[in-house]
Amino acid sequence: MGRYTGPVCKLCRREGQKLFLKGTKCYTEKCPVERRSYPPGQHGVAQTRRRKMSDYALQLREKQKVKRMYGVGEQYFRNLFRAASQHGGMTGENLLVSLESRLDNIVYRLGFAGSRAQARQLVRHRHVEVNGRPVDIPSYQVQPGDEVRLKEKSRDLLPVQVSLESKTRPDTVSWLALDEGTRAGRMLERPSRDEIPLPVQEQLIVELYSK
Repeated sequence: MGRYTGPVCKLCRREGQKLFLKGTKCYTEKCPVERRSYPPGQHGVAQTRRRKMSDYALQLREKQKVKRMYGVGEQYFRNLFRAASQHGGMTGENLLVSLESRLDNIVYRLGFAGSRAQARQLVRHRHVEVNGRPVDIPSYQVQPGDEVRLKEKSRDLLPVQVSLESKTRPDTVSWLALDEGTRAGRMLERPSRDEIPLPVQEQLIVELYSK
């Protein structure tokens, strides 16, 4: 299945909360989630009156929420989960760490882009270098010690400036170091679950895929 290209606010409404898919606009504009707190579609209002959601429905919604936050497809997500389950430690935490280590997410966390979708575009258009070499694969796994920087000719792109100067952009996470002047950052270490600012219950995803 191809990548979703429709209105992203519908995805937020479907999950019943802001997913911040539009970057800084989510902070400055009144979100449709606040105006219409029910799922999209002609039966959206009726869904809010239904009985309590089943365990499976809760697990499915949590998985869909995480997929939409990171902008990844089902097959990629399932493969990532399979790899996470083969590592030591908590499978859910391993999954989130792998998602956070994606190059497009690192570009977003460093503040070079207002959203993960915008960060993915920067990577695809070869504006980003890893350890001095251009990388155009958004899913590239950044390792501790790797330097991620914008190309010299790309440092003054308008979207980059808007994102870095935005007063509403999230603070840089503790496991990344940012040099805003040179538009460069470094991954200091792999994050722990407590260092990933993501309002999700990853254990529900583990339960879903473990059926």
